Amino acid sequence: MSSSILPWEGRTEPSAATARIALYALFFVNGFAFASWVPHIPTVQAQLGLSAGQLGVALLGGAVGSLVFMPLAGALVARWGSRAVTLATGLLLCGVIALPVHAPSLPWLMLSLVAVGGAAGSMSVAMNAHAVVVERRLGRTIMSSFHALFSLGGLVGSGGSILALSGGLTPSHHILCAGVLGLVTVVVVARLLLPGSADEGGASFSFALPRGTLLLLGGLAFFVLVVEGAMADWSAVYLRHSLQADADLAGAGYAVFSLAMFIGRVTGDRLVTALGPERLVRVGGALAACGLGSALLLQHPLAALVGFACVGLGLSNLIPVLFSAASRTPGSAPGVSIAAVSTAGYGGFLVGPPVVGFLADLLGLPSALGLLVAFLAIVAAGAVLVRPGRSG
Repeated sequence: MSSSILPWEGRTEPSAATARIALYALFFVNGFAFASWVPHIPTVQAQLGLSAGQLGVALLGGAVGSLVFMPLAGALVARWGSRAVTLATGLLLCGVIALPVHAPSLPWLMLSLVAVGGAAGSMSVAMNAHAVVVERRLGRTIMSSFHALFSLGGLVGSGGSILALSGGLTPSHHILCAGVLGLVTVVVVARLLLPGSADEGGASFSFALPRGTLLLLGGLAFFVLVVEGAMADWSAVYLRHSLQADADLAGAGYAVFSLAMFIGRVTGDRLVTALGPERLVRVGGALAACGLGSALLLQHPLAALVGFACVGLGLSNLIPVLFSAASRTPGSAPGVSIAAVSTAGYGGFLVGPPVVGFLADLLGLPSALGLLVAFLAIVAAGAVLVRPGRSG
């Protein structure tokens, strides 16, 4: 595998500590770019005159793009290395993120979201592959810190949109600025990642279907990420259309959700130590369920913001705990087990938002989101699955 595929490949190999900082920036860009688009979803829905169901169809484009291009990204990582694919897909994501805002019709909106979903999903595969290499070089667990930067990017992206829109910037100009800022960041940190040769003998990634205990853990991960995906794509719509919040406030739901996720993730290791994994999952699932349920029942923008913050805090560490439990499953290698649960979980992240849209057309958005409360209750009830020492 060549380490000079791209013109920005550095002549001197950076240290793992330097690559870690660069990768922080790229996780941030991934979250930032996506979150910069999210607050404009209700605006695009209004511009195109889309029903909730039609918007769900459009959002399905992101899921299709991710499902199609993520396996391709894995093959490209094996061929060209995680560095090259991370940088190429990062540039692509920042280049296409403005397309949905300019879509003239539903088909074009869906196609643009296929491009965004494909770029974002491919970048996620590649940068997580590079994160495994960096983690192995450093010799200690640091994966949660990378995902904390993704959440911070989501906070800054959605929060920046609120400031931009309240300051009079148009959605078109705002998303263009966000894309340019992301592009500059990717270019600046490009030389700081480990070379392609660092992947040799590194972690391999497979997409596996879970079975047995892994199926149950995968089901919990599915429910967790259904909710997380729904918060990303529907929190702004709920605030804007169901609660008649101002346009510049619509993005605040995802902003507070991302802030709470970030806070939860940076304190996650200490929380697991203090509560234990089983209690953390039970408390986290219950907190998220109560928060979302309160947001839907009280029907006030302030209550919704507090509720979305509770959802973010409750969900923040559930996926890392589920992955850790999967790695302890007897009869399966840790990497294979984590891949299986990850596959099921990411499926929830992809199908959740479109399903909420379809149900919203039939039942109304508050009722559709209410189904997520039941999912969170199931997660809390299934906390026993992550108990240390539990056999498969």
